[in-house]
Amino acid sequence: MKTGWIMGGAMAVLVAAGAGWWLLGGPGGGARGPVTLFQWQDYMEPPFLADYEAAYHEKPAITIFADEDEAFAKMRAGFKPDVMGPCYYEFGRWRDAGLLAPIDTAKLKNWNKISPTLRNLPGISAGPGKVWFVPHYWGNTSLTIRTDLAPEYAKSQSWEILFDPKYKGRVSVLDGVDDTVPFIAKMIGIDAYSMTPEQWEKVQAKLRELIAHLRFVSSDDTALAQGLASGELVAAMSWRTTFAALNREHKPVAYLDPPGGMFTYVCGLVMHKNPSDEAKALALIDSSLSDQAAIYTVEHIGDEPANIEAMKQVPDSVYETLQIPKDLEAFLKSGTFQKPLKDKDRIVNAWAEIKAGIQ
Repeated sequence: MKTGWIMGGAMAVLVAAGAGWWLLGGPGGGARGPVTLFQWQDYMEPPFLADYEAAYHEKPAITIFADEDEAFAKMRAGFKPDVMGPCYYEFGRWRDAGLLAPIDTAKLKNWNKISPTLRNLPGISAGPGKVWFVPHYWGNTSLTIRTDLAPEYAKSQSWEILFDPKYKGRVSVLDGVDDTVPFIAKMIGIDAYSMTPEQWEKVQAKLRELIAHLRFVSSDDTALAQGLASGELVAAMSWRTTFAALNREHKPVAYLDPPGGMFTYVCGLVMHKNPSDEAKALALIDSSLSDQAAIYTVEHIGDEPANIEAMKQVPDSVYETLQIPKDLEAFLKSGTFQKPLKDKDRIVNAWAEIKAGIQ
């Protein structure tokens, strides 16, 4: 999922006191006043908050995180938001640390609008009628390529361009282990989510081979898009949002759909184990699932909303720009969901060491 969006620090907070925004930087920040949303940058825009604000005549307090590891550390240190926005591969760590409360889906009017595939993701159930994690939006990880600069790969749908000597120094991958490690493992027939120590050694060898071919490693959408637009890069591992931004500008790009499908990330909403106001917290979650929030997600951010019913209101031109099919349920089932990596700390450390080899 997307990291590195916030410039100049690990945490950023929007403050506009006249509009009702408040800085909540310390432990227990959500204990008074409006509920607190701890979320990625793009997902605190007005469409996600509108239903909540209409119901309670107040704006939620907002703190933005740029990295889930930092968000987790901040909460472990005592920060107590009410609603948080981790991704599927991450929420289990927060649950296991005792930070989350189950969510009663009967209290979410938009719950049944969520894709059945996403409502039934393994591990999110907290018992009958309850979940730990409410799917909010999803997207894909694959390769965006310049079709005019590497036309042979536009036809082959192969990720092997990352290792092609012809394009050495003109390709890029994402910085996060949750993106790049499973991606490269899949290229050599290994499931990163269940790999043995021997298989992990093979994946590390492939990652070291990869590093020698890279221009840079980045999870900055802007840097990836600029590199592809200028021709500095002919291919980059990216989210569909990067591809969509370039496609809107009519750049000659394609988003590869290799055999076996793309990787799919799912991000969602969770509730703190001690919300300052449970009813408000649930209302804020429900507000983020609204039809207007879903339409904003796909039309302005480039991710796909979990609220699959709202997609019926989206014009065909949006599907064409994103290059996604109308049958989103079948499409979701065709790829590989990003899940928690076992021994993640060990993998993070190894990947950091390998990345240091970029010349």
